[in-house]
Amino acid sequence: MTEYEAGRGAVPIGREEETDRILRCLDVRSGPQGLLVLGETGSGRSRMLRFAQETAAARGALVLSVRGWGGEQPTPFASLHRLLLPVQDVPDTRAETWQQVLRSAVDRGVGAGPQQRRALCAATLALMTRLARSSRVMVAVDDAGDCDDASLDVLLSVWRRLADQTVTMLFTARGDAPPAGVPADLPVLRLGPLSRGAAARLLDAQPHAPRGRHRLGLLRQAEGNPLAIVELNRASSAGAGSASLGSEAGRTLRTPQVFSARLDLLPKDTQRALLYASAALRDEELRIVMAALGTDDLTVWAPAEEAALIGVADGRLAFGHPLIRTAAFHRQPAKLRQRAHQDLATAVGQNPAYRAWHLAAAAIGPDEEVADALERTTAVHALRVGDRFASAEALEQAARLSENDEDRARRLAAAMVAVSDLGDPEWVRDLYAEFSRVAHDRDLRCVAGCATAAALSLLSYQREAFGLLLDAWRHSPPPTAATALVLAALAAAIAHQSGLPEHHEELPRLFEHARRMAGAACDTGDGRAERWRHAPLAGRTDPVAPRPLPRLDGPGVLAALDSFVAVALDADGHRRGRSHRTPRRAHVPSSGPLDGRLDGPLDGSAALTRLLAHASVAYYTDESERCAELHRQAGALHGARGAWGSRLWTLPHHVDALVAMGRWQEAHALIEEGRSAALVHPSPRVDMDLEALEVTLRALRGDSLPDIPFTGRHWRSVNLGENRATRVRMLRANGLHALALGDAEGAFRHLRALFGEDGSPLVRFLSPRCIAELAIAAQRVGRTNEAARVLGAVRESVGDRPTTRMTLLMHHAAALVDEDADPEHHFRLALVNPEGDTWPLERALARLHYSIWLRRRRRPLEARAQLTAVLEVAARLEARDLADAARGELRAAGVADAPAPASGELLAELTAQQQQIARLAARGLSNREIAERLFLSPRTVGSHLYNVYPKLGVSSRHQLRDVLHDS
Repeated sequence: MTEYEAGRGAVPIGREEETDRILRCLDVRSGPQGLLVLGETGSGRSRMLRFAQETAAARGALVLSVRGWGGEQPTPFASLHRLLLPVQDVPDTRAETWQQVLRSAVDRGVGAGPQQRRALCAATLALMTRLARSSRVMVAVDDAGDCDDASLDVLLSVWRRLADQTVTMLFTARGDAPPAGVPADLPVLRLGPLSRGAAARLLDAQPHAPRGRHRLGLLRQAEGNPLAIVELNRASSAGAGSASLGSEAGRTLRTPQVFSARLDLLPKDTQRALLYASAALRDEELRIVMAALGTDDLTVWAPAEEAALIGVADGRLAFGHPLIRTAAFHRQPAKLRQRAHQDLATAVGQNPAYRAWHLAAAAIGPDEEVADALERTTAVHALRVGDRFASAEALEQAARLSENDEDRARRLAAAMVAVSDLGDPEWVRDLYAEFSRVAHDRDLRCVAGCATAAALSLLSYQREAFGLLLDAWRHSPPPTAATALVLAALAAAIAHQSGLPEHHEELPRLFEHARRMAGAACDTGDGRAERWRHAPLAGRTDPVAPRPLPRLDGPGVLAALDSFVAVALDADGHRRGRSHRTPRRAHVPSSGPLDGRLDGPLDGSAALTRLLAHASVAYYTDESERCAELHRQAGALHGARGAWGSRLWTLPHHVDALVAMGRWQEAHALIEEGRSAALVHPSPRVDMDLEALEVTLRALRGDSLPDIPFTGRHWRSVNLGENRATRVRMLRANGLHALALGDAEGAFRHLRALFGEDGSPLVRFLSPRCIAELAIAAQRVGRTNEAARVLGAVRESVGDRPTTRMTLLMHHAAALVDEDADPEHHFRLALVNPEGDTWPLERALARLHYSIWLRRRRRPLEARAQLTAVLEVAARLEARDLADAARGELRAAGVADAPAPASGELLAELTAQQQQIARLAARGLSNREIAERLFLSPRTVGSHLYNVYPKLGVSSRHQLRDVLHDS
């Protein structure tokens, strides 16, 4: 399996938790260890065992290893003989009788009865005990199920009787169940399929990894099996495209010998049956495959079932491994593969959607009838069952089978919108390149331009994305009010992400154009304005035919989009000198034809668009609770529809709102989910936003952090100058990281960069929210005058009606840095509004600094009351740095600490490996240095420290030194 770190002992991609389990097993100080690793072919069993061997050898252990033979029946005790061969001549063991026993056992003709097994077990146990006196010993048995029964029985008996603490025995076996004879008390580690994110990481690590549709298709086909990912990618790069069914790439597939040998031995009828089964879609029933084969005799599957190549149960067929399906299909000639698809298409009782798919797979050239069926049945059916990939793939295939450019362009436009909804920007960009060659209709060009601009933005190309929207607006004006409003809303979202003034200057014209169209549609009844919303494509009357854009005329959808754009323009209008009024609720501006409410039925893309638009308005207007609730509803709808596209745009908003409200566990889970999705559907700027929010969250908690965050490949390749929102999140994370490390100068430098030289916010909705954090850093480094100038600029930028949250933050900042103001007055205003409890950490920090001010003015009783509330919040949030600061201030205010537990008691709560990592960290080693010394990944070290700190009651490395000093 490919590794994500070079060098000996590198952790296999996607197996971090499993390798941690193996490392715990190698930690023999807790007693003799044994472990059985199970997994299907290609799951990485052997690679995991090799990792364990390399790690144990690097730690100075003696490693004895053997691999099962498989195939022919081996000689009794042959595996045991090969395992012990390297130590037969160890000086300390020459006098032992085990050599004679072993050598006599492997002579031909010698039996493997109970007496011989007992003798060998005793001799092997004595040898292991003797070897363990001088060094640790690791016994590695790969493919234990293929070892001879006598050897495996002896080795398992030795494991049961081991008493020495420096011997570890690891076994691997194929399948999900332990081999016969394995004791029930032997711990088992099962290697399941890789997660979607880990599978994407593994694929990206391969040479010539595919992108776009081929990438998603390969990941689906591999089903999380590491070997399948590697081999399908190799076949894809060697062939003519993807390794999916029907491509030439499959001919170069290297089928593992364990599969190819079984396939070669099958009868011709069974090989033909496997061809039809592999050509069938995964959801197709057994009866359809049998009808296509022209038989109802199930014995045709018996040889394949006996060879564990396929399973037949509950009216379904299931291949034993992803590569078996591909090999069974591509080892047959093209003519037979085509015939299989044709027979499956004409099978009695076949689903019309599947029939169209098989006819398309059998087609050689353009076929309008098949293309029409794909568009009208297959794409719609896939959408209804939540398979957006299959729907988009069917539309793309329909476009390729189209007989004229007009139909091809329309279907490609529909495919682009479907893929944009799915959330794969690279696939959208590929489709747009093909679309541009055949499209002449300006309405379709506008639709395609919107989908492609959204994709480019997710890929971090904001200038190109916004330029494409402007080009579409100028040369292919939106045909309807809905399309015009979608274009304006998309432009507003891109302008927020880019933060570029030239983008914000264009928004008013786009928005006014959309409103004029909406007004004309309602005032004059012009049918052209409603063409794409109420009329099927190309004069169709079928209401289920796919459309380039989803229906947006549902309850409140246009009103939500209107409100979203209006909020962006409201802020920009103030910067240009017009009167300013920040919306206090996620309301819909009164605009006549676009007016509407949030109430109404929720279904499909329109519902998701409406929810996310309102959630974005709530985010920008600091209605955090409403924002989180709307995002929760959108997340539930997304899960039912399998669409990441729209949600990827606003996922950082959701996480940011959860962090601000102190719902940190939810935020952490959402970050992991989102980063996994951003790996599967490559979205660099979303991944960067979520990484920045992850560092922010860890800094607020006081967790262990990377020595230098933000060193990944995206941070080196993405232009932050046109992704200012991402830059703001990164700068804030760096500032909070520096504060957590006690580097106030570094914190001020990063937080000051959130604002221009004149104090103007780098990003309108994000930078002002950091004003209190800037004030905290400025006070520590004695630069309050500069922070006060920035505060003045922030007050001007938010206008005369700031949100409640911004009002509280500005009062907190003023109390710290405004020398002309009364600090206590501002502290009280920062704490008086009960709505401030919505943002518990921000309120707790204001209380903390107020208590410091009170204590310094000899008012300790008032300070204690504030600090007690701070400690309650810190305990609830598990904010260790905040808790430490509050306890320190309580001591200064005259409150004695509770007696701390002894360091020995604290260390007893840690595992042996956690103790080792904690001691190295206390000595000043970085995560990477600890990882290199212990042959772990830096991420694993950070995870261990994340669990160690709360157990020891500390939040940093220098505190570790104090706790571990006596021990």
